[in-house]
Amino acid sequence: MMDLLGVLQILDSTVRMATPLLLACLAGLFSERAGIFDIGLEGKMLMAAFFAAAFAAFTGNVWIGLLAAVVASLALSLLHGLASITFRGNQLISGVAINFLAAGVTVVIGQAWFDLGGRTPALEGAGRFQEVTLPFADALAPVPVLGPIYAELISGHSPLVYVALLFVPLSWWVLFRTRFGLRLRAVGENPAAVDTAGVSVVALRFYAVGICGVLCGIAGAYLATGLAAGFVKDMSAGRGFIALAALIFAKWRPWYALYACLLFGFLEAIGNRFQSIELLGIAVPSQFMQALPYILTVVILAGFVGKAIPPRAGGEPYVKER
Repeated sequence: MMDLLGVLQILDSTVRMATPLLLACLAGLFSERAGIFDIGLEGKMLMAAFFAAAFAAFTGNVWIGLLAAVVASLALSLLHGLASITFRGNQLISGVAINFLAAGVTVVIGQAWFDLGGRTPALEGAGRFQEVTLPFADALAPVPVLGPIYAELISGHSPLVYVALLFVPLSWWVLFRTRFGLRLRAVGENPAAVDTAGVSVVALRFYAVGICGVLCGIAGAYLATGLAAGFVKDMSAGRGFIALAALIFAKWRPWYALYACLLFGFLEAIGNRFQSIELLGIAVPSQFMQALPYILTVVILAGFVGKAIPPRAGGEPYVKER
């Protein structure tokens, strides 16, 4: 039987693994609620991860790395917005192009800047996010059950983990309790009605892809400067696509997105901790355990796409009536 500390370690790893997924999932949530499908989340995260690690390595300041990550991701979001909103191009093709662009550019620039095969130097000290110890964590640690939960599970995470968790209620409030959120959701359902009311559909959709860029930038920065200590080639490892699967599973709702991303994070934590297990006397390959999040992604996309109803105007460019 696993003791309490072992369970807490798995849950702690779950939160860490779920953080970039949650940020990317919320990014896609804002974009798709406004009618802009974005499968370029993977590319934005990857580009942000590279620039976060690169600028943190140059300056020794992780906050400058975070700023660089957000700017890089916003640039790709602007590119996606120009292609799909201004020029009314195919949103899926634009997203695929962003993924290819990020995969190539990060390696080429990384090799030119650092001559390490596309990697950045290892980050340390002020060059990466350190764990935050919450108030009274050390004092409460000896308290049975509740102490370890607070000290080991709730306390001791990167600042961006708490930022990601705070974005969940903030996203819910913005989308469902503000005029901006009402208009944003309306643009994804019936852009003609919004246009008739005198509100700019183009502006609202650019706001949405801008928010998407900021959140993907934070997600990428966390990957390279919080979860890891530098950038390596393709380090996003399909998390952008997993975030899209979580978004479908969550039916485009912030709180459901949190639960879905925690599920994916839990599977990744289980796969990392139990490299080899036996079921009914049969050894389960370690590769299968590590592939659990990706297997769930396929299952969700195969079984839930038809049941989850996306915004009605999603994926369609809006042509203003004259």
